[in-house]
Amino acid sequence: MSYGYSVKTNGFYVIEDKEGYEKYNNWPDDVKPVSDELWEKYCVQGPMGKTRGADKDGLPCWIDIPPPTREESRRDAEYMKRQRMDETTRVMSPLQDAVDLDMATDDEKAALLAWKKYRVLLNRVDISTAPNIDWPEVPQK
Repeated sequence: MSYGYSVKTNGFYVIEDKEGYEKYNNWPDDVKPVSDELWEKYCVQGPMGKTRGADKDGLPCWIDIPPPTREESRRDAEYMKRQRMDETTRVMSPLQDAVDLDMATDDEKAALLAWKKYRVLLNRVDISTAPNIDWPEVPQK
């Protein structure tokens, strides 16, 4: 089997399957044949912090993973905030039940207060400043 590489799609293609790709208009016009060694080196996940890209000759190479965009950072922060809020609710629920039923120990009351303070601080986190967010410290469970 022989392989080709496309800079446009940053992908590899089996040369012998070209006809099938063309039938569905999926064969890029910039595919150039590459050696089996090159294909084997770059068809896998890259080293830490690297991703596959193309060099000046249009051949695959490892390039630095670009930093996330501002929007990606904001989305990640939004997800993290939601996850932390969900975890906070999960931890607080039985503590609040114990307080409501007048069954809470002093440790449970203190823990509930700490988690409530954390939830308030977490709710105030401004994700628009991502990725530079100063997350509040999570209370001990």
